[in-house]
Amino acid sequence: MKMRENERVSHSEDESPASAATALDGWTLVYSGKVRDLYVETTDAAPSLATARRVLVVASDRVSAFDHVLEPGIPGKGDLLTTLSLWWFDRLTDIPNHLVADHELVDGTVRELVPAEVAGRAMLCRTLDMYPIECVVRGYLTGSGWKEYLESQSVCGIALPAGLQNGDRLPEPIYTPAWKAPLGQHDENISFERTVELVGPDIAAELRTLSLALFETAGTIAEKAGVILADTKFEFGADRQTGVTVLADEVLTSDSSRYWDAEAWRSGTTPETRMASFDKQIVRNWLSAHWDGAGTPPELPTEIVEQTAARYRELLERLTRA
Repeated sequence: MKMRENERVSHSEDESPASAATALDGWTLVYSGKVRDLYVETTDAAPSLATARRVLVVASDRVSAFDHVLEPGIPGKGDLLTTLSLWWFDRLTDIPNHLVADHELVDGTVRELVPAEVAGRAMLCRTLDMYPIECVVRGYLTGSGWKEYLESQSVCGIALPAGLQNGDRLPEPIYTPAWKAPLGQHDENISFERTVELVGPDIAAELRTLSLALFETAGTIAEKAGVILADTKFEFGADRQTGVTVLADEVLTSDSSRYWDAEAWRSGTTPETRMASFDKQIVRNWLSAHWDGAGTPPELPTEIVEQTAARYRELLERLTRA
């Protein structure tokens, strides 16, 4: 994994001390984002993502919404989301991913490479040249897509049929990429033509094809567990030696995706009853009702924190026992 141009190793004004990055012996913190921290192995040379062979990706308990990190964090969130990512990586085998072995043999002894302080919420990964695109796939109409549809009967410039309601399944999944903005700026929805300008026609087409295929595979798996994958975002990078496109970052977690209860969706009569979510929609809904977007967001009440953690746990249990 490689930082995008203009990113820096510091906390932006949108970040929060809800779960400060942990100091790890033998590892140097090189990037701290809203919800994840990246470390490279400490060496005599100046450690950096640009030169490191592998990177430790640590999921924190921090939670973000509307480009702000909120207080307090969600207890156990880092472990739950890392476990879910690893579970999905095990099933999405049609494309290489960025995971590498987190044990090694040294003088006949097996040594753990993930420090005990972050065990359970860290993935050891190879560094990649990351593409500056969030590969968003939407199978259902909701969120910002629903708002745009009300104004233009389209989502990210893709025309949709008239008469759709919030939470409706789309005729087919649509690919709506976003540009990953430098730290401190907002990501921006972009057209497919813009992705061609950013990464070239071949890579742009490959990212679209891979994203739609992964979404179809994941959606089928989720349906068997009584869960709807409404939308998600994937991130990819190029292997530095081969140039092969590799699936990276977190994948299909409750933070990067919208998951709904399938039975509630079938029987529900309103968006609220249809979209019983297993993600941080609870946080988004509470924040929308209690904050006008100005200044510092209010602290999340205990019941919202507990409900969110419970939904994260329920999704993991449903998927992994199906």
